[in-house]
Amino acid sequence: MSLSRSILVFALTLLLAGCGFQMRTATVLPSEMERTYIATDSRYSLFYRTLRERLRSNGVNLVDNPVDATAVFNILDDSTGQRVLSVSARNIPREYEVYYHVRYSLQSMEKTLLESREQILTRDYTYDVNTVLGKAREEELLREAIVDDLVRVVLIQLSSADR
Repeated sequence: MSLSRSILVFALTLLLAGCGFQMRTATVLPSEMERTYIATDSRYSLFYRTLRERLRSNGVNLVDNPVDATAVFNILDDSTGQRVLSVSARNIPREYEVYYHVRYSLQSMEKTLLESREQILTRDYTYDVNTVLGKAREEELLREAIVDDLVRVVLIQLSSADR
């Protein structure tokens, strides 16, 4: 039995290696971001907090003063909300769309590393008046998932900024 299990594991390893599978590694950010200041109007937004956490986990030293920074990440717009997508025959909302919008740029000294970019991500969910509390939590989880995706996109763009 253990021989067949070993053969199976070996075969799966070969399959994964053959298809180009690689474990996700830390994002390689521009060297100018060694000491980064994040300029924003809202230090309590979900995007700002998530971005700070991810930058730190990628080895970026975040500073509290732009004078001490080697790069400035500007969050020019950071907004979120929801829209009604559909209503029932009795004019009760049945489906909502949650959106998150960010606009940002990256500068180092006098040089612009990343021109102003804009990202908008959306997710939709059905709404039931009988499960209001559960739907509020679902909306919150969707917003967190959107922000995770947005930060991932931003980091990918930042990693290509110095090329």
